[in-house]
Amino acid sequence: MPANDTIQSFANFDDLAGHLRSLEKKVTLIFAYNGTGKTRLSMAFKEQGKQRNDDGEVVARDTLYFNAFTEDLFSWDNDLENDSERVLKMNTTSQFFSGLSDLELENRIRPLLYRYSDFDFVIDYKAGTISFFRDERVLEKDGTYATARHDNIKISRGEENMFIWRFFLAIAQFAIDGQEAYDWVKYLYIDDPISSLDENNAIAVAAHLAHMLKGQNRIKAVISSHHTLFFSVLCNEMKKAQRYFLNHDDSGFNLRDTSDTPRFYHVAMLKELCKAAESDRLYTYHFTILRCILEKAATFHGFENFGDIIRRQSDDEDGAFRTRYVNLLSHGDYSLFEPVEMMNENKDIFRKILGEFMRSYCFNPELFPEAVS
Repeated sequence: MPANDTIQSFANFDDLAGHLRSLEKKVTLIFAYNGTGKTRLSMAFKEQGKQRNDDGEVVARDTLYFNAFTEDLFSWDNDLENDSERVLKMNTTSQFFSGLSDLELENRIRPLLYRYSDFDFVIDYKAGTISFFRDERVLEKDGTYATARHDNIKISRGEENMFIWRFFLAIAQFAIDGQEAYDWVKYLYIDDPISSLDENNAIAVAAHLAHMLKGQNRIKAVISSHHTLFFSVLCNEMKKAQRYFLNHDDSGFNLRDTSDTPRFYHVAMLKELCKAAESDRLYTYHFTILRCILEKAATFHGFENFGDIIRRQSDDEDGAFRTRYVNLLSHGDYSLFEPVEMMNENKDIFRKILGEFMRSYCFNPELFPEAVS
């Protein structure tokens, strides 16, 4: 270990995983760029939670994980011969699927899925398959509408990823609730659940995940990601979580504590905000990102409220007007597939607050435009 306690070094994944297991915090958040080894770390973490008998057989485990391997537990049977009975097969030999048939999993998944998708599903637990269908409104000749059901459809890759993620969330909730089939779970390890999702999805997934983990003390969770927005929303929603930046060099893996320091990923977020403002593609969730940045900047500069760093104008001398705008438009439900575009008036105010912030605090001019109009 190095002399200062804000950076800790580890020779390998096993040592690092052991350290993460020793932490007392209920939630640990890790930011790491692609290629650092986040997935391998998650596997080392779950392997350390296994107990084996003298014959090497696994007799107990303690980690429910979501990573690239979780998605591999599902595979398509496209019925190439008849092209009609397309189903998603579950690898039911995995402990991941234990006891599901008695837990009414569908009733857990559907409320989550219906908010974001227009398809439905049926699970055949005996066969270990999931079939999908979609209802479509059809205009009849007499001018009325009827419902046409399309069975055994193959959903898109994005829809499949979202379904598997909701499937995992439902099982994770069983574990949090202490259901007997999942009472073995002591840790959740979640690695990059939003790798193929856009910004709207990233915010929604992070907000929902934070809501699920807050207010429970049964399970510890480790969440790793390379997605700056997803990581930032998690940090903002779970302020008491342990936060790390992970990188590696020739000597091994370095874990930097970022809990009480201005975090590098806000620079990436600022770049996204500037790009959105310049392209005029501004949505209400951009106020959520802006508020997060303002809060961290205010803390760094010694202020108690982010409104204290909003530049005063003649028409808003105490900054209360713009502060209320940020407060109002940075709260509310996170929309997935129907992001709300800002009204022109709100766009103007957003640009003014962002532009004044960029001009008041010095950032590398090679990374940012000189001004945001």
